[in-house]
Amino acid sequence: MIDWQQIHSVFLDMDGTLLDLHFDNHFWLEHMPRRYAEYHGLAPEVARARLAAHYERHSGTLNWYCLDFWSSELALDIVQLKEEVAHLIAVRPDVPAFLQALRASGRRVVMVTNAHPKSLGLKMRETRIDAWFDALISSHQVGLPKEHPDFWQGLQTVEPYDKARTLFVDDSLPVLRSAQAYGIAHLRAVCNPDSKQPHKDCGEFTAIASFAQMMPE
Repeated sequence: MIDWQQIHSVFLDMDGTLLDLHFDNHFWLEHMPRRYAEYHGLAPEVARARLAAHYERHSGTLNWYCLDFWSSELALDIVQLKEEVAHLIAVRPDVPAFLQALRASGRRVVMVTNAHPKSLGLKMRETRIDAWFDALISSHQVGLPKEHPDFWQGLQTVEPYDKARTLFVDDSLPVLRSAQAYGIAHLRAVCNPDSKQPHKDCGEFTAIASFAQMMPE
């Protein structure tokens, strides 16, 4: 249970938390390898191997989330490729009621995502959930990914907050551990970020499978 009397700000991740992670997994693991192979004239298995090496090299860095970086690195228009499968972008079914209840409660509601601004723009165009937020913040504004230990202090310059009175929900354990190390007091982990995949282990964090489990009073 969450003691909502203690919560002033609610920070919410986007991909895998508010939106079904199936879109991103399908894009990076299926659509991208197929289009990369076609564009560069590669066998599918060669394209997958090359992309896997690229992904591993930049995982956990701001580059990993930067569409401009990947467009340059892979000689492809990543935004256009995302448009090709934009119909797969989906809001988790439990999210609208939760966001509506948060807004009605008077708390400050902020999206805090590693997504590049171009990806954020695409997803807000498709889902319209930005109407429920006081602010949308990409880690690119801070200059560090959420996994980085200095991100949360940097976020204070963009969105001042009291870490003792902030609730943060994310599906990434490295990100949650970074927030915990900074001292954010109220943390929840989404254990089913991709609707097409089994639930995952949320480690030391309290896990939720639906926002219905934590509706504000």
